[in-house]
Amino acid sequence: MNNNLMTHVVRPAHEKPRASVSGVSAASLPLERLRNIGIIAHIDAGKTTLSERMLLYAGAIHRAGDVHHGDTTLDFDPIEQRKGITINSAAIACSWQPVVGGRRGEKHRVQLIDTPGHVDFTAEVERSLRVLDGAVAVFSAVEGVQPQSERVWRQANHYGVPRIAFINKMDRMGADFNRVVADMRKRLGANAWPVALPIGSEADLRGQVDLVTMNAVLYGPDVAVGSEEPWVIADIPAEMQQTAREARTQLVAALAEIDDAMAEAFLAEQDPSAEELRAALRRQTIAGRIVPVIAGSAFKYVGVHLLLDAVVDYLPNPLERQHNQLSQHENEAHKGEPEADPSAPLRALVFKVAWDDAGRRRAFVRIYSGTLRPGDKVENSTLDTVERVERVLEVRADHEVPLTQCGPGDIVALTGLRRSSTGHTLCTVGSPIMLEPPTFPDPVVSMAIEPKTRTDADKLSMALSRLADADPTFRITSDAETGQTLIAGMGELHLEVLLERLATDHGVNTTAGAPSIAYRETITRPAEGEGKYIHQNGGKGMHGHAIINIAPSESGSGVVVEDRVTGGAIPRQFINSVRKGIVEAAKGGVLAGYPLTDITVQIVDGSYHDTDSNEMAFYQAGSLALKDAARAAGLRLLEPVMAVECTVPDDRQGDVQGDLQRRRGRVLSVTPTAAPGYIALQAEVPLSEMFGYAGAIRSLTRGRGEFSMQPTSFEPVPESIARKVITQS
Repeated sequence: MNNNLMTHVVRPAHEKPRASVSGVSAASLPLERLRNIGIIAHIDAGKTTLSERMLLYAGAIHRAGDVHHGDTTLDFDPIEQRKGITINSAAIACSWQPVVGGRRGEKHRVQLIDTPGHVDFTAEVERSLRVLDGAVAVFSAVEGVQPQSERVWRQANHYGVPRIAFINKMDRMGADFNRVVADMRKRLGANAWPVALPIGSEADLRGQVDLVTMNAVLYGPDVAVGSEEPWVIADIPAEMQQTAREARTQLVAALAEIDDAMAEAFLAEQDPSAEELRAALRRQTIAGRIVPVIAGSAFKYVGVHLLLDAVVDYLPNPLERQHNQLSQHENEAHKGEPEADPSAPLRALVFKVAWDDAGRRRAFVRIYSGTLRPGDKVENSTLDTVERVERVLEVRADHEVPLTQCGPGDIVALTGLRRSSTGHTLCTVGSPIMLEPPTFPDPVVSMAIEPKTRTDADKLSMALSRLADADPTFRITSDAETGQTLIAGMGELHLEVLLERLATDHGVNTTAGAPSIAYRETITRPAEGEGKYIHQNGGKGMHGHAIINIAPSESGSGVVVEDRVTGGAIPRQFINSVRKGIVEAAKGGVLAGYPLTDITVQIVDGSYHDTDSNEMAFYQAGSLALKDAARAAGLRLLEPVMAVECTVPDDRQGDVQGDLQRRRGRVLSVTPTAAPGYIALQAEVPLSEMFGYAGAIRSLTRGRGEFSMQPTSFEPVPESIARKVITQS
């Protein structure tokens, strides 16, 4: 092994894997020794590189790939390899034996899912976190907490997923471990505490101090050639002993505030053993009260094995996670957590659907209880249908291994399910239950597409339906006036990838128009509206009559419809029809054809006819009443606004800031970065002004600047621009 750690990558000294993944299934190990985890981070924080190193150390692969070379195990999709980013969440299992008392402990199975870091593919993060038991949040030691870091952290908070943090790229110039930990506490509100300190940084990074065992872990020239492990355990260097003692004391003090056992030891001025400290960290990590932090460099293989130990030591097993929530709409009789018992009734959640290039459909499922085998019939309680499972597959990145059965804790792919889709619950026939589905944001960008040839036209509809089946943030609509097909997604890159998939995966070539904006409509004041749908044609007629009140509501509330009818003015059996008419009319908009949102509608009065009233008449009456009220309520147009963060050279700050202001942006803050000569500029900019910005910032900064953005809110469109949008609609 070369003696210069920082000019040559330190790779594991052994050629053979320590433990092969083959034969290590969830069914072969107790549930206590299973970990289902996800890797989450901002784009370019090093998630995929870290995942590769973890798999190599665990023996699941024989060589770690490189993102820039397009040969990583988990970014196996050709589009991912060409673009050098993760687009799809990818799963693979491995085994790991943590170090306990200086010796290898029991074998654990780790099911790992690498998730995308780009905001356009946030649905992949959302649905993965819904079914995972724990997560490793990766941060760059140079950039710290970035915009997508905050977003995935909020997503993990939403699903109550316990986390540990890995501060990556400690070998890079400008790396600052303490600053990133402070950033996590301030920007994420995380109770983050180091459990492993870096020994050195940048070019001097050579190992870590394990604060639990109070040993040093050294890499590089300290490791003998031919050693079984690419690291050695040693005494803490003299220059770090005081820092390590203080850091361990601070860690124990932080735990004492939230853990009774640690509080007793702290008050008694006792130094807890490694086992006691590890147990307290596990309890409080699973409870979501602390986030253990480890520093290292995935690229240089520093700290990877300590992270794998931490995954086993601190993150929960399926028995310890209470996150498979029943739907809030279920009956009280079904309340309670499904048992993680293979003999219990089947409880499973479909969290993803995928199609391969041969047209084969896979439903990815997390099993919570029960046992599932090929040939079993399952009830889809979401659709109230029964389907038959043809095959059960363990997914190992781009490979599939047939299984004879699966059980609690397993994440598998099923074939044969033609109707079950993302968010649906599968259960034993005759024993229905409803699990809470993942939630997804609405698309913000749309564009018109047309097939290039007659052959493309024949295949377009099926190809689009398969893409929409697999991606819950992808929408397809048709313009009734122009006959154009409109597709909508989370951003320019999202739509670009979808069009590329149409061509490469489905053989459909299209011509795309310029992206357009998913505007919304809302109202500015309360109003009343009336809808009458009364027709007489000699025989039985139609009679529906509804009166409503409409008022603005808080941002993000959508459309809320309340029944305030008294005295039987509208019979109870027709109230739901009025409600449906209101909701459907709101979807179509009133001002410019965009969805009407953030309103509260009260159905207050109406009338009916003994023989002519029916559901269709009241549906139409509700629709007409909504449009009548909205026209009187001061309609206005809303546009999506993006939170934009630009990292640019400080000598280009004025150019970039001026350009954002010309794009109707509000600059919120300008702060220095850890990288010398660079600043971070935060702004809010309308999405309509951000198309093509990647090229603009490259030009303004001579290729040295970068940016990221994510949706933040909807805000009123200036009157002059609103008139143009309405005219063009």
